[in-house]
Amino acid sequence: MTPEERERYARHILLKEVGGQGQQKLIAARVLVVGAGGLGSPILSYLAAAGVGTIGVCDSDAVSLSNLQRQTLFRTEDVGREKTAAAKDAIERLNPHICVETHPLVTLDNADAIVTAYDLVVEGVDNFAARFVLNRACIAAEKPLVSAAVGRFEGQLATFKPYEQPGVLPCYRCLVPEEPPRDQQVNCAEEGVLGAVTGVMGTLATMEVLKELLSIGDSLAGRLMIYDGLSAAFRTVRLNADPACPDCGAYGSN
Repeated sequence: MTPEERERYARHILLKEVGGQGQQKLIAARVLVVGAGGLGSPILSYLAAAGVGTIGVCDSDAVSLSNLQRQTLFRTEDVGREKTAAAKDAIERLNPHICVETHPLVTLDNADAIVTAYDLVVEGVDNFAARFVLNRACIAAEKPLVSAAVGRFEGQLATFKPYEQPGVLPCYRCLVPEEPPRDQQVNCAEEGVLGAVTGVMGTLATMEVLKELLSIGDSLAGRLMIYDGLSAAFRTVRLNADPACPDCGAYGSN
């Protein structure tokens, strides 16, 4: 690390769980962030501030005025810009040492190639099809998937690493086997979301990413954290692998 980097990351280096070696791990890490919205904004900000050396940003949308109530990575003058370009500029303003790679969209055709290039994937997308694609790609590449979701005043967070204990640790499809009916899906564009809830869950997701990269603390793999903002309550429930899971069930039998 340069003297400037040692000063920038001094509070990390003071932590015995991180130290200089841990900070070097973060600098060498490659993390893909899928979704640069309400969840992606704090995730990208804190990953960049933490010194994660290469950050991939994947999003196909443009910044709209209604995004600014919760997507704190963007400014009013960013309205109309591609989110990936605006996010890249914001990250580089925050930490010029970060390498930012942009991807417009993760699809069935390119997911494996994109995911393989990173150490870990964290997603905060708002559709199940994209989550299923990422889940399969992360299983195939044996990369951790940190998944966060919000709705109105609530949030959920989990880490998926089924390849570490096949048949024991679940994947995302063990939790959500199929896309729920449209009338059962929470849509922030239709039902709203308190902006600060995305900040809470995005920051918690970043904490799980950093724990995985540093190999510290207790992983959320096999557990689901649920946050209720109105009652200021957290609870964590155990998740089990589904032997009939269409994504990891066969993997667990190998």
